This record gives sequence, structure tokens and C-alpha cells, in this order.
Amino acid sequence: MKYSTLSDVLAVWQSMQPLSARDHEMLSRRFAIDFNYNSNHIEGNTLTYGQTEILLLFGKIIGEVKVDDVIEMKASDVGLKMMKEEARLKEMPLSQSFIRTLHKTLLREDYTVYRNLPGGMTTSYVIHAGQYKTRPNSVITRFGDRFEYASPEETPALMNDLVNWYNEEEKRGTLSPVELAALFHYRYIRIHPFEDGNGRIARMMVNFILFRHGYPMIVVRSRKKQEYLDALHKTDLKVGSVPSDGANARIEDIIDFLKYFQKLMKEEIEFNIRFLTERGENVWWFDGERINFRSETTSKILQMFRRNASVSIQELMDVTGINKSAVNKQLKLLREKKYIAKNEDTGEWRVIITPSI
Repeated sequence: MKYSTLSDVLAVWQSMQPLSARDHEMLSRRFAIDFNYNSNHIEGNTLTYGQTEILLLFGKIIGEVKVDDVIEMKASDVGLKMMKEEARLKEMPLSQSFIRTLHKTLLREDYTVYRNLPGGMTTSYVIHAGQYKTRPNSVITRFGDRFEYASPEETPALMNDLVNWYNEEEKRGTLSPVELAALFHYRYIRIHPFEDGNGRIARMMVNFILFRHGYPMIVVRSRKKQEYLDALHKTDLKVGSVPSDGANARIEDIIDFLKYFQKLMKEEIEFNIRFLTERGENVWWFDGERINFRSETTSKILQMFRRNASVSIQELMDVTGINKSAVNKQLKLLREKKYIAKNEDTGEWRVIITPSI
């Protein structure tokens, strides 16, 4: 079911509280996989959704992977858990120390980045974990222009202002938690206080604010990355290019990003509601979307794999009533969609797509 406004869907969500222990566990597990996969994938992590799920739930890896991507994903999950614990301490004000600690948790340690310059020269610089930047940072937009963030010299004072503003605004209560989260995200991004990991920290802090105020947490889906970036870019054009102006933006200055953020929240809460209420053998979910199979045969194959990871092709043929060619065609499609994965060493199948039964 689609809801007209964010207020409507929030009212339905509140009416479902408190969730049963089973529903709470299902949703928490699904959120951890969705959030960690998408937030890191946006920044270039190459683990698939299925590899992320198996890593976070079982501590295992299937297929060829980059070691650094595995370490990064595990650190992200630790950071998510740490963030939730901190958010539960509602009597404790937000601090710069927590933000820097969260950053150190995500990056783990300092590392060196090497860049090739025109003419064959190579330069390098150090990324500092848990420390504010020591060199300027900027981004080249998809329109080809360079956009500068706050200078290293400005950053400590602007971060102090950001944290003080947040704590005062939270007490004042003139902004809703949704507005507060959106405005914090925008102000933080305009500072870009660290040399790397700013996007991941911004999305983590959004959920810190929402969770702290009893709101559902959200996922910025990697497949909708451009919509996210466009909303920020439109807002930048209105706020202006001066970093301190962005770092002190008001809620009325970020209407484009706020509208995007409210739409995102509405969609994510709708997904939560559907995930917990739409049941049945043919109802499946994958990375925030309901998957509708044209044939019931597909669901039968998936259910068989869930019951027996070593099920044979012949057994699939016997239960589904289709021939070997048709079974292999179904398996090929499911693998291409990354709904299932096969352990080539053991021959066992892993179902990545989630059933709502």
C-alpha cells in the first residue's frame, strides 16, 4: 500500500508498535545488511549484496573478494552497532569525540593514498583515521565543476559549531527529528571534516538522530545514488559555494534536500511495513524491494534450497515438474540477479533473497 504523506506512513508505523520479538529481529537483521551494503557500495566497495549478507550473518566469504573491502564492511557493521548504543544514551549530548571515534572505527587506521600526476610523477598523502583533515578536499560534480568544502583551518571551529547547534536544537525542539537529521546531514557534508569516509559518517549520523528519537532508520540505496547526489547539488546551488554558508544553513535553505529526505523516509518506512505484513510463499524481498516472480516454480526452487542447500537438479525437476533445461534456466536467472549464490567448493546453494513467511 502506498501512503500519501510521510505523516500518514509514520502514523501507521507507530500503530504497529511495539513489534514482536520476531519482527524486531527480522527487521534489525535486514536493516544491518541493507545499510552496510548500500552505504559502502555508494563509496566503491565491491562486495555484492549476497557476500555482504553472508559475511555479516555468518562471518564467511563466498567468491573472490578484495580483502580491504571485507575489512571495511566488517568495520562498518561495528560502527553501526556502536552508533546505536550511543544513540540510546539520550541524556548524553552529542560530542565531537564520538564523531571522531566513529570515524576511526570505520577507517580503522591511517593509510597512504598514491596518485599519478601528469608526466608520470607520483604523489602521496596520508588519510588520518579519527582526525580532522590536514589538507583541502573538494569534489568534481557530474557537471564538471569543482566544489570546495571547508578548509582544514576552518574545520575544527565549524565542527564545534555544528555539534553545539545540534545539542541546542535538540533541546529546543523546533525542528522535527526528520528535519533535524536532514539539516545535520547537509551541514556536515558542507564541512567534510575528514579526508575520507565523510559520506558514510553522514549517513550513519542521520540514523543516529532518527534512532535516538524513536524513528525508523533509513537506507540510502546505492541504485538511487544519483537522486541523492542531485538533491545535494540542487541545495548547494541555492545555498551558495561558500563552505561556512553551507555549514550554517537553515532548514528553509535546504528545501530541495529536505523534500528528497522526506520522500526517502516515506519509501523506507513503507518498505518496513510491507516487509513485516505481506506474508506468503511467493513473497520475497531483496535490498529494499519486493520481488514478484512470474512463475511459482521460482519460489519452489528457492524454498527447496532453503530447506536443503545440497539439493540436486533431479530433485528440483521432481518437485517442480519442469525439465532439466528449464531448471538450469531458472538457476541461471537467479544467479544473474544475485538472488542465490553457490559455494563452488562444497556445491551448496545459499539463498540471498528473503522470504516473508
